[in-house]
Amino acid sequence: MVQKSIAHIIRENYSSLSAGQKKVAELILQQQGEAAILTAFQMGRKVGVSETTVIRLGYALGFKGYSEMQEVVRRDWLEKKQLNENESIPSSSIEGDEESVFSKVIEKEKSVLEQLMSQLDVKDIWKTIDRLIQSERVYIGGFGSSYGAAYWMYYTLKQYRADVFLSSPAGFSPEDICDLDQRSTVVMFSFPRFRTESIELVEKAKEQGSYVIAITNRQLSPLGQISDLTLTTEEGMNSGHHSIASVVSLVEIILIGLQHRDQDNISIRQRKLEKLYSNQGLFIE
Repeated sequence: MVQKSIAHIIRENYSSLSAGQKKVAELILQQQGEAAILTAFQMGRKVGVSETTVIRLGYALGFKGYSEMQEVVRRDWLEKKQLNENESIPSSSIEGDEESVFSKVIEKEKSVLEQLMSQLDVKDIWKTIDRLIQSERVYIGGFGSSYGAAYWMYYTLKQYRADVFLSSPAGFSPEDICDLDQRSTVVMFSFPRFRTESIELVEKAKEQGSYVIAITNRQLSPLGQISDLTLTTEEGMNSGHHSIASVVSLVEIILIGLQHRDQDNISIRQRKLEKLYSNQGLFIE
């Protein structure tokens, strides 16, 4: 168990935790650096629960006690810090003029991308890539504002392999998912405000034996809790605004890895496509 990340352990056990234990678990995921040094009493006081509740969380997650759980939290936090040596995020010093509006956007996007880099789980990225290569059918879903990222991944992935399908931005029909089975992988994008159709589609896909990968903003988002594998973009950012930059960057990382691992098959498919594009005169250059 100790080899798993604290995020994975919490997600696997989250539904069985008490309300107080869930508060502590969310604090650990959102403020891992702080959780790595707080005592059980301090952590309990911070989220408004008793010290006993914090200690019982450790047992509920399968640890021998609070200190063992905190060791895993500390280990994960230190590993993430090593991935990103430039952890400090500069803030914009320009105030009071129109230029500062755009400068703040750039600074915010920089902080989001730095957070993405620090939280990136390389093992999960490669698991995702392997599923995309090995699955007979890949279904990509995203509704409302999440559809844009879903379509971008679908468009690119379809140039890499066959049997890639996409949801409608407004929802899904039985015909969309009737062929999903244990040889299928569903990649579901879901960001605030979360759409109920995302949960419905994932539940039906899992009933049919499909493997579900969630791309969402945090491990404990509604979709993150029920998926087989969850990739997050802004864990712990505590931001009311969702950044599309982190989603596109995460998808780009997946696609680059896919090119690296399956380059021979991708090259064959792209040569076929280029011949069709040329014959039909689809592009100017």
